[in-house]
Amino acid sequence: MSIWINITVRSMVVYLALLVGLRLAGKRHSGQLSPHDFVLILLVSNAVQNAMVGGNASLVGGLVAAATLILLNVLVTRVVLRNRRWRRMISGEPTLLIHNRVVLSAALEREGILPEELFAQLRSHGFEGPAQVKSAVQECDGSISVLGYPSEQEYRLPPLRRPGWPVWN
Repeated sequence: MSIWINITVRSMVVYLALLVGLRLAGKRHSGQLSPHDFVLILLVSNAVQNAMVGGNASLVGGLVAAATLILLNVLVTRVVLRNRRWRRMISGEPTLLIHNRVVLSAALEREGILPEELFAQLRSHGFEGPAQVKSAVQECDGSISVLGYPSEQEYRLPPLRRPGWPVWN
């Protein structure tokens, strides 16, 4: 029985250590994965396997480690949903990248985003550049949300009288 407890504890420690490590790495690494980020995740998972199960390469040992990771993930998710302080600590907070057409370079640097990457995101949202953007925010999951200024057409009022409508005096 102590072998299974050992695997459970080791799996919990590895999970929490990776959670802290990925949180410290920043939001950029939790968004869309680049090829080198994906390779890193694969290598880290392979590297920590022995840390979780030790010398136990049995099917039961792997299942105990997997069950521990799933259970711990469910518990962390529940804590994050119920506690704002833990949510902020584990998930982070959104970061404003553009405010009223101005690119906040300090925020880009802090989040590890190159201006070219930000401009590519703006283009993917249908904007030609920051001059059209009211705000751009890097969300907690690493994605970037962009809000533009309304176009002139959105401010136009409909005609007061349309064909076929009654005329009121």
